[in-house]
Amino acid sequence: MAPRDEIIAFADELLDIGSFRDYGPMGMQVVGAGEVTKVACAVSASRELFVRAGATGAQLVVVHHGLLWDREPRVIDARMKGRLRALFDADLTLAAYHLALDAHPEIGNNVLLARKLGLTVDRSFAAIGVGGGFADPTTVPGLVVLVRRAADREPLVFADGPERIERAAVVTGGGARYLVDAAAEGYDVLITGEADEPTMMTARELGINFVAAGHYATERLGVQALAGRIGERFDLEWEFVELENPV
Repeated sequence: MAPRDEIIAFADELLDIGSFRDYGPMGMQVVGAGEVTKVACAVSASRELFVRAGATGAQLVVVHHGLLWDREPRVIDARMKGRLRALFDADLTLAAYHLALDAHPEIGNNVLLARKLGLTVDRSFAAIGVGGGFADPTTVPGLVVLVRRAADREPLVFADGPERIERAAVVTGGGARYLVDAAAEGYDVLITGEADEPTMMTARELGINFVAAGHYATERLGVQALAGRIGERFDLEWEFVELENPV
């Protein structure tokens, strides 16, 4: 058992949340039980997640995509009411870590996915992503195999760049808007979660490869690594709640 506030303070400091201007608050978003014996983690907040997390016996839920976003109305609608009720019924604390968890150099979504792909990270990219090179350059089909294994998802591929892939930029989730930057910085491919409508023609016109393996699928790693760090630091059990999402 560990105090909730000590766990939150540890995670806030580990991820250096004050260094990131985000689209919503990072850290604790909903207060629950003061003592924690188990942590549940998942990619995104939802009513189903909170019900399932409560059923696992957790007192703390850690997510990448939280409940509160700047662009959403300040009204507790039916959706938000249901989510809050599920949290309150289970006395769950909700903590969310978005851009800070993408960017972390050890447990961030981007560096962890890059390592699973066999990429040697040597610099940051687009503030929250990473860039690096393959010790053994690959081809587009070879990269697709690596991405499929890493994300457990058949990726969307626009093979409009070099056949030989030496350097890759990685921005998990919704990183298609960084394709122009990746091309300008000389990368052979941008690996992300999902495409935007203009992405195909942008890749074609700039001569760069583009691989999207799913927003959800590319952002499962960070929350698990964070929950693992919390579990190790406070000697707590933790569990990843899989809520498969095709997006």
